[in-house]
Amino acid sequence: MPYELQELAAISGMPGLYRLVRAARHGVLVESLDEKATRTLAPARNKVSLLSEISIYTQDPEETVPLTEAFERIYQKHGATAPVTSKSSEGELTEFMASVIPDYDRDRVYLSDIKKLATWFSIVSKHVPYQEAATPAAAEETAEASAEPAGAEALNADGSSEAAAPKKSRKKSE
Repeated sequence: MPYELQELAAISGMPGLYRLVRAARHGVLVESLDEKATRTLAPARNKVSLLSEISIYTQDPEETVPLTEAFERIYQKHGATAPVTSKSSEGELTEFMASVIPDYDRDRVYLSDIKKLATWFSIVSKHVPYQEAATPAAAEETAEASAEPAGAEALNADGSSEAAAPKKSRKKSE
């Protein structure tokens, strides 16, 4: 994924975007994505929406475009800065959205959603580094090299092999 959005969230009642730090007793401890990077507690009554779980409606009711993919398309077309802001005209915003996702659903994607997309992209591109997507072959090789199957043999320092012991569970077996 070009932008890592798993730990980034939008919180109802709180402006801007936040990085999730950890869960707390009465909510979630978050850090703002701005120059100050202040840490605050987002109360449990506020809705926390992870950016990695947000999608944009398309004309096909069966499909949506994940926000990560929308950010990737914006970056590929316009670089790290979007050509529109939340203050842009309605025509500029709809034209921008149509250039990024040509088949977006014009009935279910509102102007306010397009403004959020532009604002969120500028915040994320400023505070989260863009990572080039690895080619499928390179990603597959990396995954194969890092994944060791269960019960695989491990080599000792002297070159002899010994079967890897399975990890024990902390729970008592019943």
